[in-house]
Amino acid sequence: MSSNPVAETVAALLPRAKAELAELVAFKSVADFAQFPKSESEGAAKWVADALRAEDFVDVAVLDTPDGTQSVYGYLPGPEGAETVLLYAHYDVQPPLDEAAWTTPPFELTERNGRWYGRGAADCKGGLIMHLLALRALKANGGVPVNVKVIAEGSEEMGTGGLERYAEQHPELLAADAIVIGDTGNFRVGLPTVTTTLRGMTLVRVQIDTLQGNLHSGQFGGAAPDALAALIRVLDSLRAEDGSTTVDGLAPAAAWEGLEYDEAQFRADAKVLDGVELIGDGSVADRIWARPAVTVLGIDCPPVVGATPSVQAGARALVSLRVPPGMDAAEANKLLQAHLEAHTPWGARVRTEAVGQGQPFRADTTSPAYRAMADAMAVAYPGETMQYAGQGGSIPLCNTLAGLYPRAEILLIGLSEPEAQIHAVDESVSPEELERLSVAEALFLRNYAAG
Repeated sequence: MSSNPVAETVAALLPRAKAELAELVAFKSVADFAQFPKSESEGAAKWVADALRAEDFVDVAVLDTPDGTQSVYGYLPGPEGAETVLLYAHYDVQPPLDEAAWTTPPFELTERNGRWYGRGAADCKGGLIMHLLALRALKANGGVPVNVKVIAEGSEEMGTGGLERYAEQHPELLAADAIVIGDTGNFRVGLPTVTTTLRGMTLVRVQIDTLQGNLHSGQFGGAAPDALAALIRVLDSLRAEDGSTTVDGLAPAAAWEGLEYDEAQFRADAKVLDGVELIGDGSVADRIWARPAVTVLGIDCPPVVGATPSVQAGARALVSLRVPPGMDAAEANKLLQAHLEAHTPWGARVRTEAVGQGQPFRADTTSPAYRAMADAMAVAYPGETMQYAGQGGSIPLCNTLAGLYPRAEILLIGLSEPEAQIHAVDESVSPEELERLSVAEALFLRNYAAG
């Protein structure tokens, strides 16, 4: 990175940023209060609120959102007449999965091989630290030239919509001229990238019942309808022979226009085992950014250890369907439920339940904010040009904000590049990416203020 005062300040602040990220990662802030103490999320919210107050934010508030979680808001006044920029991140995280599988404890930030490991390090507690670094660098070099609002969500990973509903009930709170969502990532380390599309997501729970109770498989197997086998049949109907998603009534084919994803690189990023084929057809970018994708997230069935020779009376699964821009998530949910019900065999009883959804998003890349970000990225990443990419994940708040503030320019950046392994074991963040993106965000705020 070429030397400039903002970059020098960010570099000097990086040790402090690491210490703060360690404090934040230590909170087990998973917004599933049936499995994780609510006090952990409340502690993380308080940490964020205290950090904002320490940076001279006013009107700092811990907001109780309708889904029973908390989001944190703060406002940093800028020069009179300045534009307002909203900075977003979330402090809630995914569960750690198998804690024993982590090389180091998931809730202890640990450095090795040049990366910082811990749940939320990249997604998205690191995003909060990125915002703080950018603002501190500006304050040390002439001041923050815009009004800044920060909103830190407490239930993004759960998809329960608390902040979306709160924003709809208080439409003036998050109003801004530009919005920076710090929850995506570069296409690869060192390649500056803004995310221009997000797939939406719908979640459906399906329950299949066939018997009043489990039966001995030797006495009844072969004639008694097995609910688990029926469920497997239903789930298999969601994919074609090549693995493409096949939901009745859902258009499967679309093409991605933009940055392409080399198949060999994707196999390496996804850690696909040797000899195992990728699924679907079309380019990798088509499949992960422009087309629907179904995933079975979990099945309730007996584990192998301790299983008995029984015909199962009931079985259920949680199914996720990602949908690209141009598809309506609510309509996709209806189609998925109808498909599951229509493909249930043997007259088995089936119940489906929608348990969450978020709409897809497409940004307007022709706006002045994108030019301001491209110029900032060019300084933070010398020799590189800002790229446009899609993301297979969803951030439901984006569409809420776009609907509430149609004139606002929305940009998506962040720390979740492929090596970060977000949502997986051994999640990590690149400190170099944290440094460069913090510089880019600071320079973007300057550029945007200058018009």
